Amino acid sequence: MQQPDSGTTNQQDGKGAPVRVLLVEDDEVIRKSVGMVLERYGYLVSTAPDGLTGLELFRDGWHDLLLLDVMLPHLDGIGLCRRIRESSQVPILMMSARGDSMDVIAGLEVGADDYIVKPVDTTVLLARIRTLLRRATFTAPATADDAPSAEGLLTFRDLTVDTRGLDVRLDGRALALAPTELRLLLEFVAAPGIALQRQTLLRTVWDYGWEGDIRVVDLAVQRLRKKIGADHIETVRGFGYKFRR
Repeated sequence: MQQPDSGTTNQQDGKGAPVRVLLVEDDEVIRKSVGMVLERYGYLVSTAPDGLTGLELFRDGWHDLLLLDVMLPHLDGIGLCRRIRESSQVPILMMSARGDSMDVIAGLEVGADDYIVKPVDTTVLLARIRTLLRRATFTAPATADDAPSAEGLLTFRDLTVDTRGLDVRLDGRALALAPTELRLLLEFVAAPGIALQRQTLLRTVWDYGWEGDIRVVDLAVQRLRKKIGADHIETVRGFGYKFRR
């Protein structure tokens, strides 16, 4: 595992509290080495060696980000991600030892925000974590009692998006979007009727300063369509996607 050169940095959430990361990894060497690196950079790290223990730790306390291995005993990372998404939109980064397409697709389909291939390049891992946390810091969960603000309010048939209050409603019902899904929707509604390339969305939503996997975009769009209605997002074949006016 490659190590970054810089020293310890205190990582805090938007309220000034330390950022809590739950790392679920069955390989003891990887679990300890990744955990030590994250702690050296100021994160508070809880670890679990299997999926069921990870699920218990998740339910027992608050975590700002989850780092899940795909291949886990008792409950694999895909099943763990699915169980977590039943009740939480916490950012989730999957780790795959093989980089296998089916692993990646399965993880993203059940709600993971991103993935990284092992062996882990720590510089890339820290960058991915910071990106996911940045997305999450501006995302407040919508509730039925939250009224959208008049300023920044956009309406597209049955869909209403409050770009300032970060409130999304479908037929008046508040939608719970994961941070990545919300960032993606905001990019779309900022340019209705304009075709956006997948590579552009990777840069603006995932903050990739390098070439990324466009499957991340495709599967995030797929999840977003399920929540807001498939007719709002049009596929531009061979190019990307367009939000219908």
